[in-house]
Amino acid sequence: MDRPARHATRPQTADEVVADHRSDDAGQLFGIAELCQEFGISPRALRFYEDKGLLSPRRVNGTRVYTRRDRARLQLILRAKAIGSSLAEIKHYLDLYGTHGEGRTVQMKYVLDKTTKAIAELEQKRAHIDASLAELRIINATVKRGLGK
Repeated sequence: MDRPARHATRPQTADEVVADHRSDDAGQLFGIAELCQEFGISPRALRFYEDKGLLSPRRVNGTRVYTRRDRARLQLILRAKAIGSSLAEIKHYLDLYGTHGEGRTVQMKYVLDKTTKAIAELEQKRAHIDASLAELRIINATVKRGLGK
């Protein structure tokens, strides 16, 4: 259950994660503790994603065993959570990965829509933060002048 060296030296790009997700490679397996440590999550969180149908690890003698595809799915789940996706949206997004042809176009349109909305929301938040910082700087400067500093 050794990780490839590339994961230890740098994070995977989005393209690499997607390629791993599409891979049927079962030659490399990961244990629950290994994935939890790598991604900084608890075993409880990993089991939660399983319960929600986002992950489906194999069982070997009652022990969960994760493939590269499972690992890539987990990475996609965590990236999608980071941009504010709901579990239902994440499941829909992951389910689209098995599609080809017209389904692939649907998948790409879904990702485009989701990322466009996330970019717009973050830009709006940044504008609000910039305005708040400007106002705080004015207040700070006014107080400094009032104190003779």
